[in-house]
Amino acid sequence: MVHQYRNNGYNIVLDVCSGSVHVVDDVVYDVLSGYCKAYENVCEADEDSRCADGCSSCPKELSASARDALIAKCSETYPREDVLEALEEIEELKAEGLLFAEDEYKDYIIDFKKRKTVVKALCLHIAHDCNLGCRYCFAEEGEYHGKKALMSLEVGKKALDFLVANSGNRRNLEVDFFGGEPTMNWDVVKELVRYGRSLEAGYDKNFRFTLTTNGILLDDEMMEFANKEMANVVLSIDGRKEVNDYMRPTRNGKSSYDIILPKFKKFAELREQTNYYVRGTFTHHNLDFSKDVLHLADLGFQQISVEPVVAGPEEDYAIREEDLKKLKQEYDALAAEMVRRHKAGEAFNFFHFMIDLNQGPCVAKRLSGCGSGTEYLAVTPWGDLYPCHQFVGEEDYLMGNVFDGIVRTDVRDEFKLCNVYAKDKCRDCFARFYCSGGCAANAYKFHGNINDTYEVGCELERKRVECAIMIKAALAEEKES
Repeated sequence: MVHQYRNNGYNIVLDVCSGSVHVVDDVVYDVLSGYCKAYENVCEADEDSRCADGCSSCPKELSASARDALIAKCSETYPREDVLEALEEIEELKAEGLLFAEDEYKDYIIDFKKRKTVVKALCLHIAHDCNLGCRYCFAEEGEYHGKKALMSLEVGKKALDFLVANSGNRRNLEVDFFGGEPTMNWDVVKELVRYGRSLEAGYDKNFRFTLTTNGILLDDEMMEFANKEMANVVLSIDGRKEVNDYMRPTRNGKSSYDIILPKFKKFAELREQTNYYVRGTFTHHNLDFSKDVLHLADLGFQQISVEPVVAGPEEDYAIREEDLKKLKQEYDALAAEMVRRHKAGEAFNFFHFMIDLNQGPCVAKRLSGCGSGTEYLAVTPWGDLYPCHQFVGEEDYLMGNVFDGIVRTDVRDEFKLCNVYAKDKCRDCFARFYCSGGCAANAYKFHGNINDTYEVGCELERKRVECAIMIKAALAEEKES
């Protein structure tokens, strides 16, 4: 499968199955476009030998007449010798497996249910309570369709014991302190970190602790402890003051921006601008979200994530289909500005534009994503296990608890088989190996099926992948010049 697009002055060709990226001139771009159409016509003319993926990996060669027609058509726009040279380059790349590469992964997925999985990460809901009143909170201000609760030290220890016992030979384990707002149960957070450290040597494990916080209660002692023990921290802020305070007010309707911003700036500096993210959410009310990203960058933050809200159409802040054109323009503009700032020595990282074109994740990750329901589980304050934090409270997905372990192996097996080949909408999508089929929770939220997809999210993901590749191309060009 070949995906062509133009972005910020670059002609980019992505060979989906090999992962090869080519930045080409107009002649090669247009000749390749004609080549793909001619290829498709060959496939349609001979249905019996057409490959399962259409023309994308078909082994056929163009007939002499089809090739001549392509040369004649393109020669109406470009000199014939340039067309011939472009065609030769395309066919050389095809012979090298860098264009029209076959899908080597589709047979690999057959054994996914058989593969042995181990639990390597837990999201500890250390508090089902929160001191903000965020309008878009999927957790219902931290209560997750239930009641307010704080995780006890006993339950937390059992969770870490469960993780160690179910992690097999994996040495590096991840634990995220989440909520609600985890700093509302800070003493338990600290005790669990100490308990985890006490387990490491005896079981040959290494805990990587992370913290997600809204910052309201953050103080110097918390920062000091987190800088010593937390491999990463996520600091929640939506961007500009008016945007943040509209969606993230305090419980009494006051500004949270004024409370958290000085703390977050100090925290980021204490962490030397690494191993953290300021993480925001944009909604229908701030479709010009690139201004929020740049606002955070102008404040000095170098690790930034601002992501689209996921909400049903009944919510006034939900992203709508008619918003997509504007949002795609925002991503394009943000990508161009990031290139400009990088060249000016003012670079910052934007989470959704971070992409590895050289190696990337392992095959299993490329096909199945985050590992929810198999490698990654969420733990409620009373010890119940769910596939991830967004499934908490969905009783059909209650998998067990930290005392008895996983008792709903059918749920685990359902998630084992959740991959890009199980989703009809993913099979012909050029971004499938980058998003790994998208978020299972979002698919369930909108369609009641984890093997479906959230279409608005897919549209934005495709644009983000295009922008990320363009940025890589621009920076590579700068390095060569």
